[in-house]
Amino acid sequence: SFSLTLIDALDTLLILGNVSEFQRVVNVLQEGVDFDIDVNASVFETNIRVVGGLLSAHLLSKKAGVAVEAGWPCSGPLLRMAEEAARKLLPAFQTPTGMPYGTVNLLHGVNPGETPVTCTAGIGTFIVEFATLSHLTGDPVFEDVARKALKALWKNRSDIGLVGNHIDVLTAKWVAQDAGIGAGVDSYFEYLVKGAILLQDEELMSMFLEYNKAIKNYTKFDDWYLWVQMYKGTVSMPIFQSLEAYWPGLQSLIGDVDNAMRTFLNYYTVWKQFGGLPEFYNIPQGYTVDKREGYPLRPELIESAMYLYRATRDPTLLELGRDAVESIEKISKVDCGYASIKDLRDHRLDNRMESFFLAETVKYLYLLFDPDNFIHNDGSAFDVVVTPYGECVLNAGGYVFNTEAHPIDPAALHCCRRSKEEQWEVEDLMREFYSLKKPKKFTLKRASNHGEGESAKKPENASSEISGEKKNSKKSSHSLLSCPSQSFNSRLAVLGQVFLDNT
Repeated sequence: SFSLTLIDALDTLLILGNVSEFQRVVNVLQEGVDFDIDVNASVFETNIRVVGGLLSAHLLSKKAGVAVEAGWPCSGPLLRMAEEAARKLLPAFQTPTGMPYGTVNLLHGVNPGETPVTCTAGIGTFIVEFATLSHLTGDPVFEDVARKALKALWKNRSDIGLVGNHIDVLTAKWVAQDAGIGAGVDSYFEYLVKGAILLQDEELMSMFLEYNKAIKNYTKFDDWYLWVQMYKGTVSMPIFQSLEAYWPGLQSLIGDVDNAMRTFLNYYTVWKQFGGLPEFYNIPQGYTVDKREGYPLRPELIESAMYLYRATRDPTLLELGRDAVESIEKISKVDCGYASIKDLRDHRLDNRMESFFLAETVKYLYLLFDPDNFIHNDGSAFDVVVTPYGECVLNAGGYVFNTEAHPIDPAALHCCRRSKEEQWEVEDLMREFYSLKKPKKFTLKRASNHGEGESAKKPENASSEISGEKKNSKKSSHSLLSCPSQSFNSRLAVLGQVFLDNT
């Protein structure tokens, strides 16, 4: 668990500017983390925290001044660790439907008595990390299983276009039929958008847009999103969950800023009422739900504020950030950290601090108030590195955050391809974009087909936004350089915490 916390908070250190501590932790991790242990692990959590955290740290290592091996970013100890961890999860995907079990034993695979019931988010939250792994390592198995799981959920949506909360991965029968945007479903929708941005994948985006229509038609009431029966669309729970607060940020990524702001302001009123977001909030009653009054310092509303502020510069979003900082400092700060709030009604504390507080909440707060952070790079600066496959552009911005707020550089996905056609297109796009801004001085030599590429000149203000490049795309006459907004983040799909739970 200590290693997990280190991995989960690692990129936060760099983003907050603590380079020396980042380097120290990377050195500790490079000594090796043992995944050959007889432990049952959540497939979902292991992916978003361990695989995602290691991939992000791997891609940020050179920027942090860590010595990287020849061939980076296509090789490296943290990448090998991420691959090893992901391979431990692959047995979970060996089902008739391609949808994974929720838990796997890291040493023995899926336990014989493992329940086949998995939440929707636990099935659909792999494409960001697994596609990145496949592109960096050259092994397509990771992206393949992630895509198969996404398509299985799509295939089993209801006639009115909704998905439920939990499904049997062996039979594809829905066990919990509540449809909404919160716990148990959340990051599935998030990863359709982020996967589409990361991979420039029209199919994934079209899936999300179809879901978005159904969500608006059946679950949206006065800029709130309720829970409905997935086949009938009838309201089953008029409840807002704190996990749903990622939704305005996700809306901003697809350009639906007006709706995003209206929903955000609804959620912000709840924050101001309690000094935080309770896990469940009864909308008609305007109050917390029994035994769901806690606030474990979740990041979702702050995350949405960061995305929306980048899109609008509305000072209201900074006010939320200020309120969050003041509330967390006043209510939850203790001698050795920041404690989860057990009950927002009287601000009683729990004796725990979740790792997502460091991985996400602190990070999003910092990024909200730090407009010059490298994460916000608009392409006006970038690095050119040489890989075994030629020259490669990195750190140009457009970072895609996984659901645990681990940033992935989309440009890195194009560094380890053997095909030169794609690389040449990237270089042509870079030339085109730069010529629009500064028609002189930019040259980037085409790399040879194999081995080390020729060195490239890096102009002072050259801009490279290559995450808009389409996977395996042919040369086209129109510019592909519009880079979608960097992705946003959702949250833990609370495995087991189904809405049938009356405790």
